Amino acid sequence: MPIKVLLLMFLFLSQFLSVTKAEVPLKAAFVRDHQLWMKEGEQEIQLTKDKYVYSPKWSHDGRFIAYLDGDEHGKKYNLWIYDTKRKENYEPYTSIETSSFTWSPVANELAYLSGWVLNVTKMKDDRPYGFENVSLGVSGFEWYPNGKELIVSSSSNRLPTGWSPINVYRIPKDMKLNEKKAKLLYSIPIDENELFAVDVGDFKWSHNGKWVSFLGTPTPSWAMDSNPLCVLSSDGKVFKDVGRMLGFSDWFKWAPQASQLAYISGEGRFFVENKSMKIADIEAAAKQVEYTPKGFVDLDLEWLSPSKVVVARSQENKTWKEGPVPKMFTSLYEIDLRSGTQNQITSPKENELDIDPQAVGFYLTWLRNQDNTSRSSVWIKHYKQKFAGIWIKNVDSSPAIIKN
Repeated sequence: MPIKVLLLMFLFLSQFLSVTKAEVPLKAAFVRDHQLWMKEGEQEIQLTKDKYVYSPKWSHDGRFIAYLDGDEHGKKYNLWIYDTKRKENYEPYTSIETSSFTWSPVANELAYLSGWVLNVTKMKDDRPYGFENVSLGVSGFEWYPNGKELIVSSSSNRLPTGWSPINVYRIPKDMKLNEKKAKLLYSIPIDENELFAVDVGDFKWSHNGKWVSFLGTPTPSWAMDSNPLCVLSSDGKVFKDVGRMLGFSDWFKWAPQASQLAYISGEGRFFVENKSMKIADIEAAAKQVEYTPKGFVDLDLEWLSPSKVVVARSQENKTWKEGPVPKMFTSLYEIDLRSGTQNQITSPKENELDIDPQAVGFYLTWLRNQDNTSRSSVWIKHYKQKFAGIWIKNVDSSPAIIKN
């Protein structure tokens, strides 16, 4: 009997250690104590001092990390870049104030909004530096998959005749404020009784670039409870109003190999009920399937493979009516879309919750957070292994992860 016990313990530890050692082929940019850090292999390196870092994002080739340096109140952000080759932080231009920026999918170029002006960085000494004005009047944007163009939106305005449409355009990155180069893709008619939004953003492309999804944002009080999720074909000829959800960008994601859009459906600002994971087949008229069982809520999602989705799930709390909003203690569940089976794959301790699942290569990562602290740990598991382990301790938020 002792030999069997020792053998089982050895097998358990070998699987546990295999996902926490240096062979994990991933690289993470993360925030700890408001500073930017990087993990590669077993080494963790602090990259900034005396800053207040938000939103690190990797460039397409993994050389640069763009991030925001702000303050604890989140009222002012300046754009910075860390160059992993030269091992230094720098500003691509003096005091660029922005809260919205994204890397080109094919080059080391940053597009960012400064007020209502969309800009794209230029190159100097083989790295992003300086900028060119691209377009005025922009409220939301994203690169096209080709890296040569951007999809942009302009806000609706309240007129004596009602709300003006939200216009979505296709523009070249070298537009240089030449309005004649902007191509109108679609005008979204606004109706407070049907589809109500004053702006759209959080653009995300399907795997083949045929469709783009985005969230509408109504007036502030309305947006706390309901936001329209929409899809537009790349040529602007097909528009679909998919459903209603809360305004969290991570709550809707495209399948890796199909025109399927998974999202957390449900209105109401509180997480205690009416939050279910649905998958919409965009090329099949009105076809949506709900996967959340009765009595539960799903509060985050990630595609693990073309046929598997991971959700952060908790039991409903319909007994709550007033007072402090109860914490929803989520665990991760794996949903097999082919067989319909659903299995719990993480088991956080009492007063812990698992959130923010990310699938990168053959690995699944997530945050494990304790109820009485804002500090979290990043956990990791290989998709073929049952056991998971801590990859990064003491992080402020979910890391940005790429293949190494």
